Amino acid sequence: MLLGRAEERLALDRLLAEAREGRSGVLALVGEPGIGKTVLLDYAAREAGGMRVLRARGIESEAEVPFAGLAELLRPVLAALERIPPPQAAALAGALALGPSSARDRFATGAATLSLLSAAAEQAPLALLVDDAHLLDGSSADALLFAARRLLADPIALVLAAREDERSLLDGADLRVLHIPGLDRGDAAELLGLAEVPPDAVERLHRATGGNPLALLELAPAALRLASLPSGVPVPISTRIASAFASRFDRLPEPARRLLVLAAASDTGDLTVLARAARVLGLEIRNLTAAEEAGLVALDQGQLEFRHPLARSAVYAGAQARERRAAHSALAAALPDRDVDRRAWHLATAALGPDEQACAELAHAGERARERSAYPVAAGAFERAARHATTDGTRGRLLFAAADAAWLGGDAGRTISLLDDARLHAVDSVSTARIDHLRGSVAMRRGPVGDGYPLLISAAEEIAGTDPESAVVMLAEAVHGCFYAADTSTMLSAATRAVELASGQESSRAAFFASMAHAMALVADGQGEAGAAAARRAVEILERSEELRDDPRLLGWASLGPMWLREAEAGRGLIARAFERARREAAVGVLPALLHHFARDQATTDQWSAAEASYDEAIRLARETGQRTELAAALAGLAWLEARQGRESACREHAAEATSLCEELGVGLYWIWAIQALGDLELALGRPAAALMHYDDQAEALRSRRVADVDLSPAPELVEAYLRLGRPEEAAAAAAGFSAHAAAKGQPWALARAARCRGLLATDGSPEAWFEQALRLHERTPDAFETARTRLAFGATLRRARRRVRAREELRAALATFENLGARPWAEQTRVELAATGETARRRDPSTLDELTPQELQIARLLAEGKTTREAAAALFLSPKTIEYHLRNTYRKLRIRSREELVDSLRARPG
Repeated sequence: MLLGRAEERLALDRLLAEAREGRSGVLALVGEPGIGKTVLLDYAAREAGGMRVLRARGIESEAEVPFAGLAELLRPVLAALERIPPPQAAALAGALALGPSSARDRFATGAATLSLLSAAAEQAPLALLVDDAHLLDGSSADALLFAARRLLADPIALVLAAREDERSLLDGADLRVLHIPGLDRGDAAELLGLAEVPPDAVERLHRATGGNPLALLELAPAALRLASLPSGVPVPISTRIASAFASRFDRLPEPARRLLVLAAASDTGDLTVLARAARVLGLEIRNLTAAEEAGLVALDQGQLEFRHPLARSAVYAGAQARERRAAHSALAAALPDRDVDRRAWHLATAALGPDEQACAELAHAGERARERSAYPVAAGAFERAARHATTDGTRGRLLFAAADAAWLGGDAGRTISLLDDARLHAVDSVSTARIDHLRGSVAMRRGPVGDGYPLLISAAEEIAGTDPESAVVMLAEAVHGCFYAADTSTMLSAATRAVELASGQESSRAAFFASMAHAMALVADGQGEAGAAAARRAVEILERSEELRDDPRLLGWASLGPMWLREAEAGRGLIARAFERARREAAVGVLPALLHHFARDQATTDQWSAAEASYDEAIRLARETGQRTELAAALAGLAWLEARQGRESACREHAAEATSLCEELGVGLYWIWAIQALGDLELALGRPAAALMHYDDQAEALRSRRVADVDLSPAPELVEAYLRLGRPEEAAAAAAGFSAHAAAKGQPWALARAARCRGLLATDGSPEAWFEQALRLHERTPDAFETARTRLAFGATLRRARRRVRAREELRAALATFENLGARPWAEQTRVELAATGETARRRDPSTLDELTPQELQIARLLAEGKTTREAAAALFLSPKTIEYHLRNTYRKLRIRSREELVDSLRARPG
């Protein structure tokens, strides 16, 4: 019976109504035990007319069973699996033990869950009701949260009920939460009236319980006694409720009590299983009727259900330890052969101290969970198996397996704690190296980065003699960490060691990692020409080897070679290939790194709008996956792009967050990017003195870290700032040093910028030759912005030499590029120069494309490339209905009506 709850009913009614109309919604009901969350879920189920209701409940004893909650929720709609993308269908089938298992990215199951629910909702609106969400197994919670965050335009309503002050998937999820209070006095009086509580005791009972319905009913028999207590005496409600259940338990006959302990120890209410277990203990299942008559359990259709979770907890907690162990042992013997995971957990709970059988069973359960990508469950199984291990070596191996699974599940804190324990039981150098490798990887992603790469280097040396290929990979990862930290000297020594180890092997994997690591280190050290050659070798190795190109572990590395080369053609197809594969396989964990690399690549071409969309997605996914290093990278990169666009407020906000993260994590490289972004912003907005301060800081940061990559130098910008401030001698000094470094590297991007500086400073009547040389070099790079900067400088120089007609040619070309890119302050500077030649440039009307959000633009691009709605949905981990929702908004903003017009709109604006 549901009394009162007008606000809660209204919220649920509205949620269900909106879902029927095609608008998704998520609502979390949070409150103390007994407050009525389950009753509200029952109300939602009754009111979900015309909807298909899917229900699941978190069960404490199933918290270690892989995807137990998700399987219960999705079981009625699994027929829709055939209608979702095959890689996602395979991931979900493996997770739910419906098909072959294979360890995948931990978010792949969440993406598949969203796709399945969306497909099922095409038949009828869905009402998803999840009770006791705080007790869901971690793998189910992760998948459900991933889907919940992306529900938007599907006819789906999700209601989660969770206990207050308990850890759950709601923590930090930014989902709508409705806190459930106690009943008001009137409703409490009505409820107590049904229990025949005298009116004069109602007020005291209401005050004592805070209107908690379960507490009111459980304390109703003691209402008169409570009313007689002094008004200041507190009543510990949860304890009293549990005590009430415990007192009923104590009054039962012994056979019924033992059977209730068996039922409380079970993670299933299946009376057939309980009857088999009861026979192991010499009991008869019919004796449970006494517990049913006492109001502790309900028996119906072959199932037992406790009246309330607190009743179950009271029974289990009140039993003696030996009774609990006996119950678990009986349940392990009674479970069918297919329930191997449950049997493993019961055997482990029944065991006392080291136990080889329990250890082996739990270890196998952990392996099965890991194969199904149920990483939180796998971590728990391995950790518990380690407790029952009989040798140090086995215990250390299992603790490392637990740490590895915890890391794959995104729990860095638990990973470090388990690694600490594993190290205490490591029996050889290989084990120690594996532990240090994982600990270093955690630090590289979560910070401090400076704690990470030394561990990787030491781990590589531990195994260099026995597994040189793995040692090369570790050293390459260390080089990448040094790059993040801007630690050039360590970077160079680690890369040199990787090359040394790789040279003695016939391994294309080792050769690729060693070449790419060497390229990064050489470039950072100022040996640009040698670094570029090493990067080309890495690209060639990857392009020759299909096995390496398709290796999921290499997806994050595939884009590095082309990015470091900055050439128009070399290896650029590798970036798109890696990106496409990551999306296809729902490898969400590698996408933040790939996306920020991809965005940086787009930002250095003519695809600025696409770059903004990629940065936006990288930031969202990095936040969601807890990858703080990649978050710092994406924020700094976006600030750098916004600086060129003249978006002052956004640039400063993102640069500040990036700077804060970089300082905390020890990420020197992206701190330098953030400084550069602020300098570029000031220069774009015509504030050279302010720009100069930031560029000086950037140059000093590079010097102090011995980062000599000429591509990171702010010298060309310093030249412009000095010239605007009337300080030509300092400009000439900056240009001279830069030109020497650019020549040493020999790459067209840096050489073009150096030639532009020479053109700006030329006083011997030869600036035209330098600018034309710069433009020829720009043709070998994809960077449209730098080309336009050179044309602006060239045009301004020609205008000052009174060659107005020729100046207009360069300035018009520069203006067109700046406008197409959206570099508004630079376009404005170009208009001023054109006006000085006597030509007034009409401002381009803002493109309607500029009105699109980053996600709308991303969807528009995918659809314009020929992807179907379902393919775009799979790529972006959204539902087809959500894609259609954004597409409708896009059509409205662009004032178009078809995909053909969408293609035309995108083609009309380069990039």
